[in-house]
Amino acid sequence: MNPIFEFFFGQYLEYETIDVVLEIVAVFFGFLSVWFSKQNKVLVFPTGMISTIIFVYLLLKWQLLGDMLINAYYFIMSVYGWYVWTKKVDEEHVTPISRTTLSEKKISAVIFFTTLIFVYLVYITFNKWTSWVAYIDTITTAIFFVGMWLMARRKIENWIFWIIGDIISVPLYFYKGFTFTSLQYLGFTFIAIFGYLAWKKNINRKLQTV
Repeated sequence: MNPIFEFFFGQYLEYETIDVVLEIVAVFFGFLSVWFSKQNKVLVFPTGMISTIIFVYLLLKWQLLGDMLINAYYFIMSVYGWYVWTKKVDEEHVTPISRTTLSEKKISAVIFFTTLIFVYLVYITFNKWTSWVAYIDTITTAIFFVGMWLMARRKIENWIFWIIGDIISVPLYFYKGFTFTSLQYLGFTFIAIFGYLAWKKNINRKLQTV
């Protein structure tokens, strides 16, 4: 086997073919979801729901509890976000892109620290707090929980949390043996940067027309 190929994909020799296929499908819909989010299109949610439900199954099977909780939370927040993004604020307009209010910043802080405690307790309960990966996994879970909540609220700051979480997740998932998912987060990082710039441009354009 080619040494480079083995380095990046050798771990898949131990996986069932169906699991590899499912991961690739989940990654594909994950990319679609983030791309639709960048484009400010509500399709971010149905495509994201397909990706997350597949990952919930795979991560539960692989006993990666923190990652599984992230995706289960994504699924729930996608339902909420779908509602918020399509909710009419008047007869013609739906919920617009906006900046986070002071109240939402406080809620974000509560979500972050509550998630840290919750994921820690889950790891302890299942006796999985056994390596440095658990520490990083707990932090990224908290970051992504806040990011997903802010995205569901259509707040531009969601991209900052995605960028930070994605950068951490690239080497983390590669270390865990999920090369396709690691590459997904690498792609997510770039899309998130452009997403932030696109949403910022949207807000600035609206301010100029006021």
